[in-house]
Amino acid sequence: MHRSVRQRLPVASLTLLILFFHPAFLVAQVNARDSLLAEVTLKNAIDYAIIHQPIIQQSLLDQELVEANIRSRLSEMYPQLNFNYLLQHNFIIQTAVIAGNNVKLGVNNTSAGQFSFSQNIFSRDVLLANRTKSTLREQGRQVTSSNKIDIAADVAKAFYDVLSTMQQLRISNENIVRIERSLKDAYNQYTAGIADKIDYKRATITLNNTNADKRSNESLLDAKLAYLKAMMGYPNSGKLNIVYDSSQVEKEIQLDTLTKPDYRLRIEYNLLETRQRLLEYNVKYNKWSYLPNISATGAYNLNFQNNGFNKLYNNNFPNSFTAVSLGFPLFQGGKRKADTRIAQLDLQRNNLEIVNLQNNINAGYAQALAMYKSNLQYYLALKENLALAREVYDVVQLQYRSGIKTYLEVITAETDLRTSQINYYTAIYQLLSSKVDVQKQLGQIIY
Repeated sequence: MHRSVRQRLPVASLTLLILFFHPAFLVAQVNARDSLLAEVTLKNAIDYAIIHQPIIQQSLLDQELVEANIRSRLSEMYPQLNFNYLLQHNFIIQTAVIAGNNVKLGVNNTSAGQFSFSQNIFSRDVLLANRTKSTLREQGRQVTSSNKIDIAADVAKAFYDVLSTMQQLRISNENIVRIERSLKDAYNQYTAGIADKIDYKRATITLNNTNADKRSNESLLDAKLAYLKAMMGYPNSGKLNIVYDSSQVEKEIQLDTLTKPDYRLRIEYNLLETRQRLLEYNVKYNKWSYLPNISATGAYNLNFQNNGFNKLYNNNFPNSFTAVSLGFPLFQGGKRKADTRIAQLDLQRNNLEIVNLQNNINAGYAQALAMYKSNLQYYLALKENLALAREVYDVVQLQYRSGIKTYLEVITAETDLRTSQINYYTAIYQLLSSKVDVQKQLGQIIY
């Protein structure tokens, strides 16, 4: 490959990388990624939300606005060039009496053109913009990161809520099959004269109640899916094909409960630190108001004058100048002192917000960890209850078919089993949701 071509390739690749990761390009990609997800796992749901959620898109636009504002403010660092043009016709020319003679001061037609420039030598506005540009960019990135963390946590909890309701529907379907079989057995025993009609009527009542629970859960599932779509920024008309490996639950619920919270890992703390630096600059900015503004200016003027309009541009009387100006406000009624005091108080207040955040982080972590431990113990107890309820139901069902137990005991065992199943799966997803809260408090959700 030719040497000049090899030299250009890295530059082109770098340009493509910059364009690809630029927020404007990411926002533009959103419109191109309208395809629906074939399978919605927890990771896919969060990844989709990070791209399509309007809050995230707004944050990316806010970053672009910050960048544009920085460029606008920094533009005052550079020379300002201007051109002004004037064409004037005097209907009545001013006359002055000089040594007893009437003298006209001017001509009928004038035209002027001015090329001017100005350059800020010292301006506190420009100095502040130059000193804070990197901090403002960092603040924009942190706000976007904070929104991504919130969205990821909300999507995860909404996803687990959907899974809980789906499990309840699955349990209802299994129970309906089981109850229909029991109803058939009870009816056959009734028609055979072995049992009275009470047994199969009780089975019918249980079946109707289970069907009602199923329809209620179906309505709840629709609402929870709608909420999950909203959190993901998913199209309302799109179908969410939820995929989840229930065998991974035992692995996913594990959490190191000995980890101590470090507020430096929290995005909220980082945002307050960034704000602290901006407020420190604001104090300096107000102190700089005691310094003068210094600028350089200059102009080259074209000056055309003639009584005849068609000969206006025949004669030019140019002039030019350059100057340095210094502006120093001597007295402003105490405004500068008051503004400086306001900036200092804002800084002190932000210091207190940092202290308050540290206290809230410790309290929030303690509360989230306590909820996680409570849900963990509840989950372990319900796991054991589920195994026992299933064993009891199988034994009672077998004894009923053998004529040892009554159908009322079958209904009781079946109700215990259904309740244990529902409580067990509800406990699983409550535990996973509380784990998300703990991870968020620890600052372990990072984007």
